[in-house]
Amino acid sequence: MITVNADGKIMVRRCLVTLRPFRIFVLGIGFFTLCFLMTSLGGQFSAKRLGDSPFTIRTEVMGALESRGVLRRMSDMLEMLMKRMDILARLENSTDFHKGDEARFPLDRSPAAGLMERIQAIAQNVSDIAIKVDQILRNSLLNGKVVEGRRDQCEVPRDPKFPDCAGKVEWMRARWTSDPCYAFFGVDGTECSFLIYLSEVEWFCPPLPWRNRTAALPSPPPLPRVQAAFRSDLARLLELIGTGKESLSFMKKRIRHLAQQWLLAAQRLEQKLKGQQRDQKHVRANYTGGTWDLNVCVAGLSWSWGADQSLLLLPSHLGVPPGRGNCPLTNPLPFDLIYTDYHGLQQMKQHMGLSFKKYRCRVRVIDTFGTEPAYNHEEYATLRGYRTNWGYWNLQPTQFMTMFPHTPDNSFMGFVSEELNKTEKQFIKSNKVSSMAVVYGKEASIWKVGGKEKFLTILNKYMEIHGTVYYETQRPPEVPAFVKNHGLLPQHEFQQLLRKAKLFIGFGFPYEGPAPLEAIANGCVFLQARFNPPHSSLNHEFFRGKPTSREVSSQHPYAEDFIGKPHVWTVDYNNSEEFEAAIKTIMRTQVDPYLPYEYTCEGMLERIHAYIQHQDFCTTSSPPLPPKAKSPAMQSLPSPLALSPNATHLVWSPSASRDPHAWPPVDSLQVWVSETRHACTETCRRHGLVCEPTFFRFLNKKEVFLQLSITCDSTEYEMNHLYPAVAENVHECYLQKEPLLFSCAGYNTKYRRLCPCRDYRKGQVALCRDCL
Repeated sequence: MITVNADGKIMVRRCLVTLRPFRIFVLGIGFFTLCFLMTSLGGQFSAKRLGDSPFTIRTEVMGALESRGVLRRMSDMLEMLMKRMDILARLENSTDFHKGDEARFPLDRSPAAGLMERIQAIAQNVSDIAIKVDQILRNSLLNGKVVEGRRDQCEVPRDPKFPDCAGKVEWMRARWTSDPCYAFFGVDGTECSFLIYLSEVEWFCPPLPWRNRTAALPSPPPLPRVQAAFRSDLARLLELIGTGKESLSFMKKRIRHLAQQWLLAAQRLEQKLKGQQRDQKHVRANYTGGTWDLNVCVAGLSWSWGADQSLLLLPSHLGVPPGRGNCPLTNPLPFDLIYTDYHGLQQMKQHMGLSFKKYRCRVRVIDTFGTEPAYNHEEYATLRGYRTNWGYWNLQPTQFMTMFPHTPDNSFMGFVSEELNKTEKQFIKSNKVSSMAVVYGKEASIWKVGGKEKFLTILNKYMEIHGTVYYETQRPPEVPAFVKNHGLLPQHEFQQLLRKAKLFIGFGFPYEGPAPLEAIANGCVFLQARFNPPHSSLNHEFFRGKPTSREVSSQHPYAEDFIGKPHVWTVDYNNSEEFEAAIKTIMRTQVDPYLPYEYTCEGMLERIHAYIQHQDFCTTSSPPLPPKAKSPAMQSLPSPLALSPNATHLVWSPSASRDPHAWPPVDSLQVWVSETRHACTETCRRHGLVCEPTFFRFLNKKEVFLQLSITCDSTEYEMNHLYPAVAENVHECYLQKEPLLFSCAGYNTKYRRLCPCRDYRKGQVALCRDCL
């Protein structure tokens, strides 16, 4: 008999009073035990039933002995709890303190007995499960020895062609239950299943000689190719856009409004391409933002097209196996091209797993501000301090597509502004109010930045100023009293305001929007501030974190560089005399509505057609060169370049062979040497040309320095986004080691760069004269 003192009685009484919380605690332990058990054994169970998904809590996989040991330890732990509860029950029976309290706690004894039974049942169940699992594991090992007669004889092959095989097998031993997709492909924890998976699903190990290769399911046939033809109906596109969101309604209205222009543009492009063979491409658009003008292009050019408004639909289109995306896709990618944005790119990588590396050559990324090669190359960006929240995807830089031609390193996709006919243009000219100005900026915050009062006061002396600033109940305090504010206007009313105004004036922000092009197309003169010094990620918060080192010299560099006077004036707003003189001249100047060809429906159709037909990053991507190689293969070939007649630059040699499928055509190439403070973008522009990054491969040779009479006391082969280049003060020449880093952007006062330039079509800077 166990005796207890008064304190012991009180302790046991409190224990019984708090029995319900303790019961919850014990049941929680039981639930956790079962969850942990099923998690640990999920891989084994799922390997037996491929249709089921095992529990996917990320954990280290345990071997057979470890699994049985854990089960026994859990069973022992529950038995210990049961014994301790039995001691408490005997303490209760050995005292009579409960007699006086029986009326106060009439329900405590029955749950205690029930709890004891439950704990005992849980312990028995765990013990039974341990026995069954032990049998399963034994049977699994036994069956593994007889499957195909070779299950117990699999050894990791030592093949120099597959150097990663052993490491991958080791990883599979420790982690094969971390993703249900491995069990989906038949991995069951045995060495043979690892090797079968790593050789037949992935590609890290050589095929096993004893495997019956004929039993493997044949790959589905490639999608049939048919001749593309221009569509004359956008009904299917409007149907795919869907309804429910205000932004979708706006895009539908825009497409219907411009439908006639799209169809006329397609007819004109069809005439230009008459006789050319065009295979129909299978294209998908999947992005959270982007431009629907691209979708109209793809739909109008009669490529097989689809669009997703939600990234949640992506896995079903890609054939993603169940799990966390660590396994390859089950079927070939059903699209030739997929247009997305940075958010969609992240989703694709998550869902496609290993297949993302294989299929990323088919991706085109809609990128507002551009991604320069120095930020795109992950290793280089990390080592050199170019790593940002964007970029580092190791794509070909021309896979990124921008709204404006920021840098030729990226492809220029653009957008469409409404093109006016002759009657509309004449009507606008006759109804212009020469003393009316509209301010570029819908947000009140744009008016807050200091320094605006001075030049607005000057402008108010000559013109009536109109604003379109959003407000809810009263006039925004940031807007001066002499400004006539219309509030946030619908697009068609804003267009009518622009058609009356003489001047469209920018405050320096937002950068590079579509509104200045719309204003110029409606007969306005665009006046903007010159930035001194230029804005960049080094001195302006807005650009910090963007994957570009571009220096922005004004609010809208495209308007400044590609349009210019009389439609675009860029002046120093801090210089009152210069600003006032510009206002006076603008009021006297007559301008016609003007829209650059590349922002018309025909211009964008032309550009997107050329990209889809000729940009093939899956077959023409240049592989990285060996780290210690000096590129003897490249240097042993004679240079296809020759000195120009005036001996100022290099051109494609008339005697050199030309690849008829090369795009852009190589005979458009010119090689110029930059000044120390100029990027290749600026160097080519100064010669009336455009930098063409795909031509860098022809310049990356020591012979090219010699042809340009550049002295090289030494030639290094390194990874740098400014190479090929020469440091003239020390006569050191540098060649590019990593093709992904070939870049038109960037300069350093130490180097003069070798720059590949090409001609371009009038009003279509993205295409050379013979590129269509």
